[in-house]
Amino acid sequence: MITAAALLQLLIVAGALYDTARLLAPTGDRRASWLRRRRRTDPDPAARRRAVLEAAERRLVRQRLLGRIDAAAYRERMRSLADGQGRAGR
Repeated sequence: MITAAALLQLLIVAGALYDTARLLAPTGDRRASWLRRRRRTDPDPAARRRAVLEAAERRLVRQRLLGRIDAAAYRERMRSLADGQGRAGR
């Protein structure tokens, strides 16, 4: 019984040390490999561009609804989005 408890405690301590070492280790290589994998699975550039424009439009509508921009600025920025410019003149 004591042997099993000691073995279990040793296993828990080893796991805690492993997790701590992973948290403290530099993560640059892991992030780089994640980005490489993501680039391979990204949709085509047209779909990405549409997604960026839609996100900019949602952000612009939210600003207008919250009263952060007036109607003239809203119209001007929506016009620039309609022309295909991703950044609606923040």
